[in-house]
Amino acid sequence: MSDSTAAATGPLTVLAAGAAALARAETLDQALGVIVEAGAAAVGAPMAAVFVQDAGDAVLELVLSLGMDDAAIEAFATEVTSNPDHPVHQAALDRTGSLSRTGSTPDGQPITGADLPLVIATGNVEACVGVLTFAWPGTHEVDTSEESLLVGIADLAAAAIAAFRSSSLATERAEWAERVAHTDPLTGLSNSRTLNRVLELEVARAARQQTEVSVALFDIDEFRSLNDEAGARAGDHALREVAAVLAETVRLVDTVARVGADEFVLVAPGSAGVLVAKRVLDGIAKLEAVNGRAISVSAGVARFPQDGTDATSLLEAARAALERAAGPSTVAEAGA
Repeated sequence: MSDSTAAATGPLTVLAAGAAALARAETLDQALGVIVEAGAAAVGAPMAAVFVQDAGDAVLELVLSLGMDDAAIEAFATEVTSNPDHPVHQAALDRTGSLSRTGSTPDGQPITGADLPLVIATGNVEACVGVLTFAWPGTHEVDTSEESLLVGIADLAAAAIAAFRSSSLATERAEWAERVAHTDPLTGLSNSRTLNRVLELEVARAARQQTEVSVALFDIDEFRSLNDEAGARAGDHALREVAAVLAETVRLVDTVARVGADEFVLVAPGSAGVLVAKRVLDGIAKLEAVNGRAISVSAGVARFPQDGTDATSLLEAARAALERAAGPSTVAEAGA
């Protein structure tokens, strides 16, 4: 490598490429690609690869390769992943790596490899998240300055993996918090907060389009007796079974929520609330008994705009209808 080429692809170029990748890359693959390409150019390595692994997981996965055709990539990945004694595996295990590994290409040409563990630290705990490997044809001597550059490239790659994993974890936590905020933890159905928002939106849309919305309120018959006699575990089982029937029976446009200890609400755009409620009751009638007691529900159905012109009045009308239901497994309509 000439002095001018080395200057153009030296440490400062690698640092600039790494900083840009960490600041602006949209995906981990993109960030690693920028860092490894700049690093390979800086050390004059025509071949490179990145293997990653999850914390505490010994399985390495090839996620990036440079300077190899498809056959060579497949052969190298198989060689590494199928052999726990391979130097790449050892680099991940001992977190020291090697700068002078000898090997050969699939066609038998000698190469020199450098395997660098990608290590991140959280607090006082270090973890290896992968291995970065470079390869040169024939014999290649890594001097002190090149060794420092290789270690720096590996640190940049490790930082990219850590940054994108942290971002992914933060996104997953935010999504989980969002689900928790809108979901009943026992049944997995929507909760009251979600129901209120959906019902208000459906009523507003129905008012604009001059259509109907059905609201059905379901109550598990004799639920308190089941809880008292068989215990909370049996009661929870009954709740989950009823919730599963509701989720499986309703239409894609419908919303089902758990709103009380043993109460569920169905919001069904259109006038089919009674029909859907009867299908739910039929499905629940097929459930197995809990502690020797058959599971059944009763339902009260109200419709917009006949029985109420807003979310509150519709729910009140559905509850009044439920209170008039004449026994287990019955559907009563508001205004009937």
